[in-house]
Amino acid sequence: MSALIGGILRPFSGHNAMLSLVPLSALVGMGMLWVFRRTSNQEGIRNVKARLQARIYEMRLFVDEPLLVWQAQWGLISANVRYIGMMMVPALVMTAPMILVFGQLECFYGYTPLEPGKTAIVTVQMKSTGIGLTPALRAPEGIVVETPPVHVDGGRQVSWRIRALRPIAGDLQLVFPDETLKKSVHAGRGPQYLSERRVSSALDLLWYPGENRLAAGSVDWIELHYPQATVSALGLDLHWLIWLLALSMLSALLLKGRFRVSF
Repeated sequence: MSALIGGILRPFSGHNAMLSLVPLSALVGMGMLWVFRRTSNQEGIRNVKARLQARIYEMRLFVDEPLLVWQAQWGLISANVRYIGMMMVPALVMTAPMILVFGQLECFYGYTPLEPGKTAIVTVQMKSTGIGLTPALRAPEGIVVETPPVHVDGGRQVSWRIRALRPIAGDLQLVFPDETLKKSVHAGRGPQYLSERRVSSALDLLWYPGENRLAAGSVDWIELHYPQATVSALGLDLHWLIWLLALSMLSALLLKGRFRVSF
């Protein structure tokens, strides 16, 4: 899946994030409408919305009748609870694919590559005390390692500072006595499909899907701390997820009639 999403987004690398985020949000909105139509009780939703409107009208019409207003309020609460319950089914169905997709999109929109001349921290998390297993960090041409390894967390965590000299896409190598592990590194202009952390846990892979999972061994994860990114549009600098949710909901509202969906 990482190869597919990365391949789709690669032509947009180095360009304004909105050039890809707007059509992507429209596709997400249409996907939400399709799932909603297939998994929700549309007739039931329309009936509940009609009841909600009727209860509101009752409260306005019988404003001088406390008993009727009280009954209308309870009817309004009951209809709202039923409406929320009907919304839960499609929401739960969409949760799993959304988690997978959002993890992939975070790789492209959530971070910026290293700028030439800027530094970053590379960290290796061991599964056990790693002072005797300190790897040697080798960097590709265009990246320099500026510090010796620093141990924290009782030796389980080892960190280095690196500096980007020019735009590059390559691999850092962590050389252990019995194996060599790789971690991708990118410097240059964003956005780009980046992997901040390479993990060994299958569960962690859901949120860090940018690289293949580490094989079972002494290393839990390898992290290259990229700067956080924001998406600029309309004079606002916001996290990509805010733009995606806003634009996808807007597209869903504009297209719900064409999809014959009520919500």
